[in-house]
Amino acid sequence: MERQSPKTTTSAVARECGFFLAYCRECGIREPAKVDIHTVRGFLTRSHRKGLQPPTLRRYLSCVRGLFRFLIRSGELNHNPAAGVRGPKGARVLPKVIHAEDLGAALDAPANTAFERRDRAMVELFYSAGLRLAELHQLDVPPDAANGFPDELRVIGKGNRERITPVGSHARAALDAWLRDRATIASVGERALFTGPRGGRLGRTQIGTALHAWAQRTGLPAHLHPHKLRHSFATHLLEGSGDLRAVQELLGHARLATTQIYTQLDWKRLATVYDQAHPRARRKPEGD
Repeated sequence: MERQSPKTTTSAVARECGFFLAYCRECGIREPAKVDIHTVRGFLTRSHRKGLQPPTLRRYLSCVRGLFRFLIRSGELNHNPAAGVRGPKGARVLPKVIHAEDLGAALDAPANTAFERRDRAMVELFYSAGLRLAELHQLDVPPDAANGFPDELRVIGKGNRERITPVGSHARAALDAWLRDRATIASVGERALFTGPRGGRLGRTQIGTALHAWAQRTGLPAHLHPHKLRHSFATHLLEGSGDLRAVQELLGHARLATTQIYTQLDWKRLATVYDQAHPRARRKPEGD
């Protein structure tokens, strides 16, 4: 999704605040001080009845809160009537994953240039260790990598939490190949594990662009981004082990509830297998 320009964003906020002000006028409210929590809730309720979805309603609520914060800063009000209003929760979207066979075939495709080997190493590491984009971006070359890339990495994740994550044999082989190329590309003194053509640390946007290009080049039948590789790592690991606690530790989730979304993915797969394989799964009882 393209990022909106400040001008476009300002226009959208003004338009959405305008919807709220029009609602207030319809209710006979023409002074900000007369707006209360019930006014804000009524606006959201009517917008919902018009068919607007939770993400849009949450955005409207954010605009209204921002409007009253501005009025408080300017001294026109001393309270925010939207502060106590909770936005509607939307249905939780299950993460999309890449089929293991498709990803394996793409990773086995030839890498003929230094940067093709770099991109393959990034994909292998994302998928092998379940890293977030920010985590991979900040990685430096391990001190003992000259003797072969280590089989585990120390990662600093969200909330400055540190964890140790294993690195699989395929990822280590790809990283060793990239490190040989990196020695002739990286600037003197550069510590970053993944570097660009100018020798400096590869930026987050550059990483995303490189992954997308790698997927197209290798014929991967899926739009590729770092979090999709993390989702695939978690789902495939859970399918193979069933150990939710271990997956939680490897992902660096602070709460088990965050990891449990992957059990929904796994259950859908198991339910499909059950329907296809169990002799009585689809059989209707006699007399129906």
